[in-house]
Amino acid sequence: MTDSNPQQPVGSTRRQLLQAGAATGLAAFPMIGRTQGNTLRIGVVSPRSGPLALFGEGDGFVLDQVRRHSSSVEAGGKRWTLEFIAKDTQSNPVRAAAMAKELVNADKVDFVLSTSTPETVNPVADACEAAGVPALSTTSPWEAFYFGRGAKPGEPSPFKWTYHFCFGVGNFAKLYTDQWSKVTTNKKVGMLLPADADGNAIRGLLIPALQKAGYSVFDAGPYQNGLTDFSAQIAAFRKEGIEIFNTFPFPPDFAVFWRQAAQRGLAQQVKIVQMAKAGLFAAELDALGALGNGLHAGAYWHRSFPFKSPATGLGSAQLADAYEKASGKGWNQQIGATASLFDAAVAAVRACPNPGDRAALAATLGKLKAETAVGDIDFTSGPVPNCATTGLVGVQWVRGLGGGNKFGLEIVANADHPKVPLTGTMKPYAVKA
Repeated sequence: MTDSNPQQPVGSTRRQLLQAGAATGLAAFPMIGRTQGNTLRIGVVSPRSGPLALFGEGDGFVLDQVRRHSSSVEAGGKRWTLEFIAKDTQSNPVRAAAMAKELVNADKVDFVLSTSTPETVNPVADACEAAGVPALSTTSPWEAFYFGRGAKPGEPSPFKWTYHFCFGVGNFAKLYTDQWSKVTTNKKVGMLLPADADGNAIRGLLIPALQKAGYSVFDAGPYQNGLTDFSAQIAAFRKEGIEIFNTFPFPPDFAVFWRQAAQRGLAQQVKIVQMAKAGLFAAELDALGALGNGLHAGAYWHRSFPFKSPATGLGSAQLADAYEKASGKGWNQQIGATASLFDAAVAAVRACPNPGDRAALAATLGKLKAETAVGDIDFTSGPVPNCATTGLVGVQWVRGLGGGNKFGLEIVANADHPKVPLTGTMKPYAVKA
């Protein structure tokens, strides 16, 4: 594996990514398919190390299941062998683009998959768009993928090759107004949003939606990922009297913030602590100890989801159990989301009259309807070209639910994903002063 500029900071700007792409000749990628016989080579890009590594922790396991169950498929009257080639971004967006370039130029792939946050999927998608290679991604708000890469509201899509399915800001608004209604508060919300694609999308779209729903929202302002001192933001939240705290940080940054919030009295003030991007994995909560008990989040997959993963052949509970047996760790919601990426990819290959033709495969993605581990997806219904949406459920972390002092997730709100059953009752966050 080629190591391309591994020291580039995670917070690299879109301009830097495009400059890096131009410098390495992304625009000169070959446009002709490289399929050898009836073998399709599929690249898989995700963060398996670095600050986003928790997202990629189960990717190898899921890929092993897919290789066992979906190593070949029927498409266009032929049997196609699927060969998967995985790359680690090291949580670095410039490296993500470099890995996409390596997959196309060196590994000669026909199709690229990527998952987990805009720092992964956006640079990979930009590289594939420039290369003329079909790409599919998930686990990043669709607005960050679509508008974060230069598309404009009301204008035709600038993207021909790249497709994405995931929840969006509208899902968060519906989820939060339902979940937050289950606890009595003063409806004052404090937002902590980084200066990145996620933060920008949330700031521009979610805050107005929450205000329209009757919440008073205080935005502490953009901050750089990796910040180590949040005393100014904490002081501002305390002064504003917020009782609902909402944030979209890198996972390590939330742990830093929340420990400081407990030291400075904010954790004792709030009744709802709603995390996204952080707070998705039990290891984060285990590290927080008592401070993690009762924290709130949204979940895009749970072992109680009533859906099957066609690419792995496993139902949600089966997928969770198999992961726990293989890894010795508790299940996490990303294994279901990663399975859904392969579900959609395999469905697209099956539906394509000639999956060895890049243009034909890209066209199939644009009209894809598929069953996945996170629910049905439909690219013909929008919300914008190149994107399809999935649902979210509201969850709460409970210490001891995972055995001993380990944390587990209760589903406490499902207005955005009503097919998913509730497993618990929403409770206010409470920590001893």
